[in-house]
Amino acid sequence: MNANNNEVSALRGESRLVGCSSDDEPGAKTMIFSQNEIPTQLVSNRSSEFINRYFPLTTTDSWNDWKWQLRNAITSIDELKKIMKLSEKEIMAINNLKGRLPMRITPYFASLIYQTGYSHPLRRNVIPVVEELLQHSNEQSDPLHEKSFSPVKGIVHRYPDRVLFTVTQVCSNYCRYCTRSHSVGKLDKLGRQDYEKAFAYIASHTEVRDVLISGGDPLTLNDDTLEYILSNIRAIKHVEIIRIGTRIPVVLPMRITDNLVSMLRKYHPLFISLHFSHPAEITDECAKACNKLADGGFPLGSQTVLLKGINDNVPVMKELMHKLLMIRVRPYYLYQCDLIPGSGHFRTTVKKGLEIIKGLRGFTSGYAVPTFVVDAPGGGGKIPLLPNYVVEHNSEKIVLRNYKGVLCEYPEK
Repeated sequence: MNANNNEVSALRGESRLVGCSSDDEPGAKTMIFSQNEIPTQLVSNRSSEFINRYFPLTTTDSWNDWKWQLRNAITSIDELKKIMKLSEKEIMAINNLKGRLPMRITPYFASLIYQTGYSHPLRRNVIPVVEELLQHSNEQSDPLHEKSFSPVKGIVHRYPDRVLFTVTQVCSNYCRYCTRSHSVGKLDKLGRQDYEKAFAYIASHTEVRDVLISGGDPLTLNDDTLEYILSNIRAIKHVEIIRIGTRIPVVLPMRITDNLVSMLRKYHPLFISLHFSHPAEITDECAKACNKLADGGFPLGSQTVLLKGINDNVPVMKELMHKLLMIRVRPYYLYQCDLIPGSGHFRTTVKKGLEIIKGLRGFTSGYAVPTFVVDAPGGGGKIPLLPNYVVEHNSEKIVLRNYKGVLCEYPEK
């Protein structure tokens, strides 16, 4: 195959992952676009080096095409070995994923981790390790009992005035601590008939004023499918707000296109809940995607899972919360890791989460302090937790401890 045909293959989405020896200098010799090509969007130096080394025939426009990223996602151990050295724990885990949450990593996210060590926080997000194969007695495939609260396929109705609508089981990356690891990545797709039944359920329950569109990741759907879903929900008069839960700006920021934002703006009030786990995820590309969404008028909130060895200390969490505010994302929830199978190596104690909140509250802006919650096993819902600031409380007064440990009294009469 000649060079021109190779480039055509890359543009069609055929994987052009190329291995290189350790002696190769990254970024050397290969241009990622011809002198006659004027790219519509440039790439970072980091991405450029990665492209030159592993996708040398891929154009800049292809790299910035979210559909190309999905078509060329890394899903096998052979593909992953071409770009990074794997530990024995990683190799054993990847070779034993049958029937479990699959592995999927976009080339963009791979460019963030291919030169990292085995314990790097972003690497641990997406590459399985052998501890994932171990199941503890208190772990369940569906720890939140979502199936018990699902009256029709795709709908979870746990709370009085809102429903969760899982519109797809596909994500661009699969996070190894995913609450829905029992269902995402599976072939159980929702069809048009399933969507229509979900719309009918929402329409028949007039108490539902808030619909959270989730998955999988809804933004892996194309614009037409998304608009079909959004327009049908917005047509239901008692639905006041719509939310979309997504990790796309972190793992596939090129998906946030002008066309997508223009389409989404038709369905305000529309809120977007993002998922960040570490400050290293906030790249220039990610920041641009979030700012584009914020410019579209969408309130952005972040949901972070507390993860051992990744973000379970005050300095890292504070840095993450500060960086989120700088890209116009408001920290919303800090979740205790759910009891999914194989999550023991990710879980901290609840005490650790309280220590982190105590280390944030008062020491930084209130906007930078998320609400720490345990999503109760068995479908009990989110339960917010705070450090114990109440020292004494009676009919006369309440004695409080502030963030410095100073006691303060407030009269009850």
